[in-house]
Amino acid sequence: QVQLVESGGDLVEFGGSLRLACTAFSCPGSIFTFDKYGMSWYRQPPGKEREFVAAITAAGGTTNYADSVQGRFTISRDNGKKMVYLQMNNLKADDTAMYYCMAPTGGGAYGQGTKVIVSS
Repeated sequence: QVQLVESGGDLVEFGGSLRLACTAFSCPGSIFTFDKYGMSWYRQPPGKEREFVAAITAAGGTTNYADSVQGRFTISRDNGKKMVYLQMNNLKADDTAMYYCMAPTGGGAYGQGTKVIVSS
């Protein structure tokens, strides 16, 4: 139903900042109504399971964060552009991971991910 494309990952120094972006596209033959769905970011550190990072409601009025990123990361969205963002500040080595955005359709749709590496 939806194809998600993440971007913005990079190698960044400890304490630095990055802004990740995710664009949603409707799959051929289907319509994904972006502004009807809450969106989330997940990440998978090297050798570990995928974990929740942040979520935002369909209209953007409510956000939720993992304890490990609370106060450092900010999730936002632009429904007109069908995009969701993750502003990451004060990055730490433990933030090194593949970052994925997720749409709650079909049991959960993820993009291909974007890699963030924080050098210490």
